[in-house]
Amino acid sequence: MDKQNLDQMRATLSKLEDIKNSQESIIDKINHVITDLFQSPDSELEKSMEAAHQKSSDNVDAIREAIDAYEMKINKLENQN
Repeated sequence: MDKQNLDQMRATLSKLEDIKNSQESIIDKINHVITDLFQSPDSELEKSMEAAHQKSSDNVDAIREAIDAYEMKINKLENQN
């Protein structure tokens, strides 16, 4: 595989890392809302935030798995050259 393709793959990997970081930031913000709800309880909002937290956590896990697989693919291609 040529250098241009590997560079493009590394750029994609960087974007995946950015997506993961954004999802982790969302989780952090959701946690802040959940913490705020201790002061002003709202069971419906808390339930919604807990569901959103779970979905975001699942997204982070899926993205992390994709990153790991893509990194291994890149490393394999680099070692072939």
